[in-house]
Amino acid sequence: MGRVLIIGAGGVATVAAHKVAQNKDVFTDIMIASRTKSKCDAIVKAIGNPNIQTARVDADNVAELVALFREFRPDLVMNLALPYQDLTIMDACLEYGCSYLDTANYEPKDEAHFEYSWQWAYRDRFEKAGLTAILGCGFDPGVTSIFTAYAAKHHFKEIQYLDIVDCNAGDHHKAFATNFNPEINIREITQKGLYWENGKWVETGPLEIHKDLTYPNIGPRDSYLLHHEEIESLVINYPTIKRARFWMTFGQQYLKHLEVIQNIGMSRIDEVEYEAQLVDGTGTARVKIVPLQFLKAVLPNPQDLGENYTGETSIGCRIRGIGQDGKEHTYYVYNNCSHQAAYEETGMQGVSYTTGVPACIGARMFMLGLWNKPGVHNVEEFDPDPFMAELNTQGLPWHELHDVDLEL
Repeated sequence: MGRVLIIGAGGVATVAAHKVAQNKDVFTDIMIASRTKSKCDAIVKAIGNPNIQTARVDADNVAELVALFREFRPDLVMNLALPYQDLTIMDACLEYGCSYLDTANYEPKDEAHFEYSWQWAYRDRFEKAGLTAILGCGFDPGVTSIFTAYAAKHHFKEIQYLDIVDCNAGDHHKAFATNFNPEINIREITQKGLYWENGKWVETGPLEIHKDLTYPNIGPRDSYLLHHEEIESLVINYPTIKRARFWMTFGQQYLKHLEVIQNIGMSRIDEVEYEAQLVDGTGTARVKIVPLQFLKAVLPNPQDLGENYTGETSIGCRIRGIGQDGKEHTYYVYNNCSHQAAYEETGMQGVSYTTGVPACIGARMFMLGLWNKPGVHNVEEFDPDPFMAELNTQGLPWHELHDVDLEL
């Protein structure tokens, strides 16, 4: 049992806070902190547990973070803020002396690029401090990596081909909206594609490769090959993998809007000058804005999509390799999550739910001493079995299909 500090007050943090509050047998004290304290207070009000503490903190400021840690004394910090802030929060954890968990790897603000190297560089420091850092404990990355570890442990001598497939067949009834932070979402999708094959990385054009894949209870959906971070660690931890790819579905309306956003320069992450009207109406001033950040301000807030969201997500791993009997086998392990059921439980839509629940389970694994190993670790480096069991009881039940057509 222990004390947990959640940093962030978006959709994922809201779901994680709901689930952490439900796990009273493990979490003795809870705090939610973000740049805007009123958002944290709103989460506590929605949960209905006045014992949950809240605080304001600038997650870009190590000194502020350390001061808060000293006040609350967390055993584990759950970083559910932005990927830009991973390193400052890790620095603060090391300075104070507490363990760390996140759901997405570090990404610099000034470059649309993400990889684990920045966080892996902290391995020795966390190990020497006797602290644990758990990286990528959402759904993808997160559960998909644990699915892979479970398959390797129970079904395969050699995993040779891995395809992670992510389908959102929901309808939020908006002309255009992103299911998580618009700035992070659009930066991720507009990057070049990347996959692993025969010991090297293969680069593709953005959304260049796509094909129809059939998802359980949903049917066929056009699926696009993207670069996604969990492949980076999985091909290291499972060196028998000959090819690893990540696929995500997009509707034509979404892609049409995305194309226009790119064509008119609204996906840019560099600063541009803009002549803005002064608040007092006395004139104008030249100010600098980042177009993508401005776009984020006018798009629907992902936290507000849940009430009218229908349909479901389907995320899983399609694996081919040599089974424990020495023969070739295929395996498909997946979860389907209802947007409406997620909203009824937590007030958030299914994409936030599928990320927030695994974060809570990972924190639970740490508190129980099951995932408590000094150093910096991706989730597939821990025992998948207790995590897989918790998925079934915490709201994300999984299903297996053996020796089926993987379509890939």
